[in-house]
Amino acid sequence: MKFITFGRAATVRTALLASAAGLVLPATAQAQDAGADEAEVEAPASNNVIVVTATKREQTLQETPVAVSVTSSETIERAQIRDVADLATVVPSLRVSQNQSSFATSFSVRGFGTDGNNIGLEPSVAMFVDGVYRSRAVSQISDLPDIQRVEVLRGPQSTLFGKNASAGVISIVTKEPQFDFGGMVEASYGNFDAIVAKGYVTGPITDSFAVSFGGGINKRDGFLTNGVDGQDINDRDRWFTRGQLLFDNGGPLRVRVIGDYDKIEERCCGVINVAPSAEIGAIQLLGGQVNDFRNNPDGDIIFTDVDPINEVENYGISGQIDYELGALTLTSITAYRKTGLMADQDVDFTSLDAVSGANIGDADIDTFTQELRIASDFDGPLNFLIGGYYFDERVDTSDQIVYGDGFRPYANLLLQGATGGTQTVDSLEATLSALDGTDYTGQFFASGQGFFNNIVQDNEAFSIFGNVDFEITDRLVLTLGANYTKDKKQIVTNSTSTDVFSNVDLVASGNRAIFAQGLATQVGTLLGLGRPATQAEIGAFAGGNPAAFAQVSAGVQAFADANDTNPAVNSLLALTPFQFLPPLQNCPNAVEDCSTNDDDWSWNVRLAYEVTPTLNVYASWATGYKAPSFNLSRDSRPLPADFAALRAQGLAVTNLRPGTRFANAENSEVYEVGIKGNWSRAAANLTVFQQSIKDFQANTFTGTSFILSNAGKQETFGVEFDGQFYASNELTLSVAMTYLDAKYDSFVASPVGDLSGEPVAGVPELSAVFGAQYDKEVNSNGDRIILRGDFSYQSPVQVVNGLTNFIVVDPATGARDFGPARAAAAAFKREVNNLNASLTYAFDMGLELSVWGRNLLDDRYITTVFPAVAQGQAISGYPNQPRTYGVAARFRF
Repeated sequence: MKFITFGRAATVRTALLASAAGLVLPATAQAQDAGADEAEVEAPASNNVIVVTATKREQTLQETPVAVSVTSSETIERAQIRDVADLATVVPSLRVSQNQSSFATSFSVRGFGTDGNNIGLEPSVAMFVDGVYRSRAVSQISDLPDIQRVEVLRGPQSTLFGKNASAGVISIVTKEPQFDFGGMVEASYGNFDAIVAKGYVTGPITDSFAVSFGGGINKRDGFLTNGVDGQDINDRDRWFTRGQLLFDNGGPLRVRVIGDYDKIEERCCGVINVAPSAEIGAIQLLGGQVNDFRNNPDGDIIFTDVDPINEVENYGISGQIDYELGALTLTSITAYRKTGLMADQDVDFTSLDAVSGANIGDADIDTFTQELRIASDFDGPLNFLIGGYYFDERVDTSDQIVYGDGFRPYANLLLQGATGGTQTVDSLEATLSALDGTDYTGQFFASGQGFFNNIVQDNEAFSIFGNVDFEITDRLVLTLGANYTKDKKQIVTNSTSTDVFSNVDLVASGNRAIFAQGLATQVGTLLGLGRPATQAEIGAFAGGNPAAFAQVSAGVQAFADANDTNPAVNSLLALTPFQFLPPLQNCPNAVEDCSTNDDDWSWNVRLAYEVTPTLNVYASWATGYKAPSFNLSRDSRPLPADFAALRAQGLAVTNLRPGTRFANAENSEVYEVGIKGNWSRAAANLTVFQQSIKDFQANTFTGTSFILSNAGKQETFGVEFDGQFYASNELTLSVAMTYLDAKYDSFVASPVGDLSGEPVAGVPELSAVFGAQYDKEVNSNGDRIILRGDFSYQSPVQVVNGLTNFIVVDPATGARDFGPARAAAAAFKREVNNLNASLTYAFDMGLELSVWGRNLLDDRYITTVFPAVAQGQAISGYPNQPRTYGVAARFRF
């Protein structure tokens, strides 16, 4: 058994010599005969020799010197894994989160991953389906009926996968069309009226052409109920179809064409209030209702005046051509994909008609990719794989936030509370009308006002990559890999704020207020009135004493100019938090070109050594790269330096605030040592690693906006172990465990203060999956009973590093105290105890009947929390999915 083997023919040779492949949980296998000679035993009928393409060559799992977890199609069926998100229950290094919407799905590996709430952020964990890159997680969150396996590659994979694989890769491999007629149909019914039906059929057209077709539906009532209209929330409503054509006449040319379409129309995702604030009383006073987690611990009732509608449409076509030229194989993969998104969502998450809209309202993503590579399969000590990759994508995204009828009265109550009852919306309009000379009557916080955003991004990238393997000895292999990537992006924004109050310049208005008050006071003093002078008295003084008045006016104006940004003098600045939707500086502009042109090299060095025919070790160093990302949201604002330049040139729009227009590129690095052992009755893999990402692209929700920022450095030390013990021919026991010590080495300018040296929130220190499968033949017909169970555990972990609505700001100096924000977040932790099980009776003629359950312990927890929108120090959160169970029937033919 060796780490280095190339090509399909070599894989077959290796498989015939391999013993039971060391399957990473949750792939299943049967044990060989204990007394059989390992070098002579062929793969058993259960096909426990698992072939993977983690290095873009076919190799057995045990040969591959990469930290990779494989989930087989059998595990997906037995565990009732519905989509990629469910994989986290069987792969401890993988975490999947779904928060704001169906398409706000994000994946993290070893604690590294990108928040999915910003359509401008491509994931650090790259997603591939049959070798085709999916640039957003949303493009692959539905079912596939013909999965062969799912590979999760841990650590930077940029030298082979190039663009945006700085933390890992999820590679979905589907079954190719077969030249023997066959297929499968499956139907399942469960609680919440869950219905899943899917099927797959394949067969030949001619001796050279084979086809396959698959499709299915996935429907389920929601496990939350909207108390306003009775609608189910967090439901499932998905369908998909997929077709493939394969040309293979046994010659050097092989062609595979794949077309697919899937659609999602769901109400997702329900939000519950986990910590109320005084502002909830104002909402209730106006007739609104808020879910209070303290009185509804199961979180099954929410209140929202806008059902969170999500629509996602994906389709695409790809073609793969393989051509063998002797010991060389040329591969071309060409693909076009389109993803469309639409969302309507309540922004305040209450039944009050206050604010509606979505942080991602509509988006269209058009992607073209082309990969060319050539791989060798020489008998000598040297082999190589070199290739090139091209990526061209356009993202057109729009979002909006609109005030409803309830927002003005709600703002009125908030304003009175903030000013001690001295100011109302009506009085504020009157005050500012007098100062600005504009009639604001009835215009502040009016229904229909809001923020309307459109951003178009064009992204073009190419990379050149290569790996060279050199057999120093029969047992020692050196691998050298490199990848050069060049990535160019350009965005054009077209954004408008119609929120009248957010367009009021409180500095300028305050300047006029300071001047008027100061002038009245000074003139009153000069006239000996003992009070501020009236307008008539000021006019009379100016007419009779023009020189003195000019001197007084100049002095008062100088004082106003020097203090209009001082909160202690300009009291109007205290109202800045009520400017919820300030204008955005559109770009390109005279200061910002709103484009990036970046490139980087990634490297890989690995030594793999075959200690014995059943034990392999490897050590590797690798780097990874993820290109700069633009902030494609309503919070896309100039960086501080650009903000200062815009202000200095008089180009800044009213109330412009600095922010993060884009984030710099990520650069990752990993040192890794691995051991892979495979014996007649057991298999075990152990990996120890130190991994870091510089300039990690973090996306933090503040309650009113998302802040995109670069963490200086995020680092994780980890140990991963997985193993199987074949207790008998019927019973297989497995375990996979991951220990992670994840922290920020440097994150000085995080939205919740300096996090340097702090643990990374949401990354559990210990994750483990314990599994068992009992597969017993019960009669002479060959019928079997299959009992499978797995238990997934994650140790308690703080879910966020801080809550920005608890930051204390000194009104005099503007200094911020982050301590309360960090303390408030510390109370929210998550622990996972997830038990899944299934019992199947499999008839030899192809029919299988199953009963299954997921999260059988009904382990309930809050996946994450965030500042409630415009509700002071209220905290909202997302609940996990409750217990599900059902029955299934499957027929293979």
